[in-house]
Amino acid sequence: MAHALLMAALWATWARLLSCAAISKTMAGTLPLAPQWAVGAWIWDTNCFDKQTCRFWRSFDIPEGSTVAQAKLRITADNGFRLWLDGREVGRGSDWRSLTEYDLTWVLSPGQHVLAVEAFNDRLEGGLLAGLRLNMIDGTTMEIGTDTNWWVVPADERGWERRRKPRAGWHPAVVVGSFGAPPWTTRPLAVVQIAALKPVTLPFWRQGWFQLALLGTSIVAAGLVLHLTARLAWHRHAANLLHRERIRIARDIHDDLGSGLTQLVLSAELARKDCAHNPVLQQALQQLCTRARALATTLDEILWAINSRRDTLRDFVSHTCKHAQNYLEQVGIRCRLDVPTGVPEIPFALPSRRNLFLAVKEALHNAVKHSGAQELLLTIRWNAQQVETVVAENGRGFDPAAVPSDRNGLLNLQQRMAEVGGVCMIQTSPGQGCVVTFRVPFRPSTSRRWFDRWLPERRRADSGTLKIVPRSLAQSEISSSARSS
Repeated sequence: MAHALLMAALWATWARLLSCAAISKTMAGTLPLAPQWAVGAWIWDTNCFDKQTCRFWRSFDIPEGSTVAQAKLRITADNGFRLWLDGREVGRGSDWRSLTEYDLTWVLSPGQHVLAVEAFNDRLEGGLLAGLRLNMIDGTTMEIGTDTNWWVVPADERGWERRRKPRAGWHPAVVVGSFGAPPWTTRPLAVVQIAALKPVTLPFWRQGWFQLALLGTSIVAAGLVLHLTARLAWHRHAANLLHRERIRIARDIHDDLGSGLTQLVLSAELARKDCAHNPVLQQALQQLCTRARALATTLDEILWAINSRRDTLRDFVSHTCKHAQNYLEQVGIRCRLDVPTGVPEIPFALPSRRNLFLAVKEALHNAVKHSGAQELLLTIRWNAQQVETVVAENGRGFDPAAVPSDRNGLLNLQQRMAEVGGVCMIQTSPGQGCVVTFRVPFRPSTSRRWFDRWLPERRRADSGTLKIVPRSLAQSEISSSARSS
């Protein structure tokens, strides 16, 4: 029994001497990898304690022009490890009695590379054992094992696995035992082979160029949104200012010019009564009164046009019907209205309602001046996008082919419709009366008008279209429309 204990003590002493000799030799230079297992020596930090984590870093260079035919890395740690290659995590292991073999052939190219390992010691001795063998296509071999060329990285270092050079606070690793030396005398029980590591192929949406392009597009989009938001806020502010200014102008005109015209008419009426003995002066004063009343009527129309409180469909229908009835009553033409009840207060932009009203006014004037009609029907209809106004009279009509294209009245209608993107259609024939139809959107399309500046032919063909076509049975249509109203 004593003899057996003595032999065991001698064997342990001999193993320690061999380990010390190996350590001394390793400190003097790099040991070759173990022939059978292709690993270096066990390395660790200068101090070893339970629940300890050590970080190891090693860089190596593959000569330019060399091509790796095969690269195998074997690694284990007492008790566990995490392995990175060039900042990319390769794998993990937890049993020091087996070696994990990684095939790195596809990911090693000429240039600098970095191996990084984070090892964990649960209790007692801690160690890291690894070896990388590279066989080049020209027959040369390159071996990298765990030795004193590895650096120990402090625990508070960040991004250490991606660094290309060691920092000043790092220190070399310590060889704590050669392969097969105590306390790791047990040979590896197995070599666990991992599938070959392939280069990382990122989908296009994770590649740098796409992310940069996406970032640039996002910045441009954000800038565009901010620009449009600022413009919208500015337009809203300008619209509010314009709204208040239109109300102020309408009030000032009504208070100043309106009252002034009224006083002028009253003064002229009193003067006309006082000079009954002078017929010439009395006639001049009568003309003055008539002219002043006409100016007052025109002023009322201007006030209605510029007052932003009148920008509704209901106000337009009410004002247009009232004007048609008053105007036709003065000249002895019967006026019929075909307007649905319950007209909604749909917003009706100033350019649209003003131009439509002036176009209807022009059509009424032409009917009184040229048609010789006895009856006129005014029809107003609308939908979600536009307003349709029809002026139909039973006068003498005219031949569309005989009308000159440069006639002022027709040019005025076309121009007013062009300003708001509307359409005007005239249906007439000799002896069959005349029907004038206007279609105007509630709000002029600014995009169309901007686009039409570059395509004047499109503007003439679409926006502000004026069509004059033959018509028959105007009398019957007016009569049937009147009966339905």
